[in-house]
Amino acid sequence: MDHYKVIFPGTFDPITNGHLDLIERAAKMFSQVVVAVAENTRKGPNFDIATRVQLAKEVLSPFKNVEVQGFSSLLAHFVRQQGAQAIIRGLRAVSDFEYEFQLANMNRRLAPEIETIFLTPGEQYSFISSSLVTEIAQLGGDISAFVPSAVVNLLHQKFHKG
Repeated sequence: MDHYKVIFPGTFDPITNGHLDLIERAAKMFSQVVVAVAENTRKGPNFDIATRVQLAKEVLSPFKNVEVQGFSSLLAHFVRQQGAQAIIRGLRAVSDFEYEFQLANMNRRLAPEIETIFLTPGEQYSFISSSLVTEIAQLGGDISAFVPSAVVNLLHQKFHKG
């Protein structure tokens, strides 16, 4: 396969070192990776989509075959619009599997030509989630081992003004 484009969707609220690990792995395997930042207002994100897209672009700038785009449509439609062949999903633990398996099967029904590929992060990242990082930051804990420095700064500004 000369050109294999994949979509790595998520809310990335905020982007974590676990996300970066998976994106780096995908960037080595595929010719193009689109990090698709979902608007997903029903989750009540900490940051608006523009902020999350900008932060992801900043953090992912060293990866030449990775681009970042925001989206608010059905994922299957976005993947088709991008001309991608697959969706990348991360599995941190067995607890993620049932939900991710359900999503993969639904996406297969909506777009049978698009595959879902599961990647697991390095074990040092397997416990990191955006929501845990946010909670630790809100309570004044050190999150520098879990997220890039740009995220540390942004969360610090958000929760500890003054």
